[in-house]
Amino acid sequence: MVNSLKKRGQKFVRKFSKASVKASADGKEHLKENLIGRISHARNVRLLIFEWILLVLALVMVATIQAFWFGGSYAEDVFVDGGSYTEATIGRVSSMNPLFATTSSEKVLSRLMFATLIKVDYSGNPGPGLAKSISYSEDGRIWTIKLREGLVWSDGEPITNEDVMFTVSLIKNPIVNSIYDYSLEGVKVSENENGEIVFELSSAYADFATALEFPIVPKHKLKDAALKTLVEDEFSNAPVTSGAFNLNALQISASDDSETIYLSANPNYYLGKPMLSSFAVRTFGDKESLISAVNAGSVTATAELSGLDADKITSGALEKRNTNINAGVFMFFNLNNAYTKDRDFRAAIRQGINISELMAEAANASELSYPLIDSQIRLSNYPQIPAEDFEAAKVKIGEMTGGNAVQLNIATVNSGYLPRVAEKLKEELKALGLEANVTLYEENQDFVTNVVSRRNYDILLYEVELGADPDPLPYYHSSQATAAGLNLSNYRNALVDDLLVAGRATLDTALRAKKYETFLEHWVSDVPAIGLYQANLTYIYNKNVRAYGDEVHLVTALDRFGDVDTWAAVKGTKNKTP
Repeated sequence: MVNSLKKRGQKFVRKFSKASVKASADGKEHLKENLIGRISHARNVRLLIFEWILLVLALVMVATIQAFWFGGSYAEDVFVDGGSYTEATIGRVSSMNPLFATTSSEKVLSRLMFATLIKVDYSGNPGPGLAKSISYSEDGRIWTIKLREGLVWSDGEPITNEDVMFTVSLIKNPIVNSIYDYSLEGVKVSENENGEIVFELSSAYADFATALEFPIVPKHKLKDAALKTLVEDEFSNAPVTSGAFNLNALQISASDDSETIYLSANPNYYLGKPMLSSFAVRTFGDKESLISAVNAGSVTATAELSGLDADKITSGALEKRNTNINAGVFMFFNLNNAYTKDRDFRAAIRQGINISELMAEAANASELSYPLIDSQIRLSNYPQIPAEDFEAAKVKIGEMTGGNAVQLNIATVNSGYLPRVAEKLKEELKALGLEANVTLYEENQDFVTNVVSRRNYDILLYEVELGADPDPLPYYHSSQATAAGLNLSNYRNALVDDLLVAGRATLDTALRAKKYETFLEHWVSDVPAIGLYQANLTYIYNKNVRAYGDEVHLVTALDRFGDVDTWAAVKGTKNKTP
């Protein structure tokens, strides 16, 4: 059997070998006859060959272009995770403890590194931050919050109710002298049996939710710190954070004396790790140095420049965005001074000046006639402000001054459009027969101490924050007409005091609106101040990055960081979803 199979195999191999040799010989003969033998005839059909080659090339090109065309239709450039963003600010960083943030640079760092119980949402209203929920009692005196689950500090320790209550105790302690002490004055804080934090107010306050927008600091890092020197504690230079970014490093430039604080994305951030890998804050001592850095492209963006600086920005890689904020520029009359204490005198000035021309000095400004804006509260009836009548006003002022020279001192800060508006106001007052002297101040502690606290002016041209919700009490209640208060006009009216307290305490929106409508009637009649225009944020940034959204309503300029976790600086390709 074995021999038989072996012989069959050998026979098959011989046949296969012969067939292979024959196929090879036939193939060579075929190639010789049909290809090699016909090459000499190619010249006769060379045009046809050339046409076929062109046709094949054309088909290949069409196929390639089609692949790119349809590939692009199914893909798009989108912002992706990664990259760095550098924002230029003005002012030194003396402390990174957010309870002491006073300079623009320190405030920016506070927003980037520390989360708050509530935060302003895209619509400009206060909403949950670290707090999962916020509720209040019927009388508006008891406010209860519950923290989100799983909150963590950048060092891995949990963020707890103890941290919140500890922070409140620091803010309220006069030894600490925190910038948030006013917002929590007279407030008691405790923890209830449900694990919630309870804030007990001495009186009802409808706008208390906005008072909860203060940064929380870690008890486990600061509980043993000396209160008198808290600002100098090592935490101020190496903070444990809860915000979108953590401190990475600090570098001081020898060339321009600027300092750069490098931050890295916080993986423990309660809204999720930011898209940006890092964020840097580069500080400058003056605008000129900052503008040079912006034009040189060494920074990504800045919020420190006004529209007046637009002509100085020469880089074509930058865009400018103007966004209204809940702040306004007002003329505050000092009601304690000789002429400005007279209501008729103040009313005559309001009647005589051309507010439209004053607004024109602040390019693209929006009119602001009252100390309340529609985004805060909708009112049915606004009192009528007397129309401009220059000639009638000039006659009235002449009668009140008896033709005597009257010198008015206008104080303002050297910021944005304010110097230009002040000079224009000076011209208008001169046309009415009044001499005015404009004094410019740098906006620092000396200005607050020597000018604002002492009410060292007849007219103060100044920008003030109006807040997310209406609460004009700090600017017009008699109790605030002190060196430490914000009643910049020294305005006193018992009826207005009652209305402001009632408006602050009323939770019913319709009733609250009625209180403020009556307040505005007194405000227009008494003329403690004149509204000029609504302030805005000028944000200059690189065209190739994504900053805050166009739909975001800003209450303050710092609210631009509300969605900083979605800011981006790097683009990639992504397939579209059918």
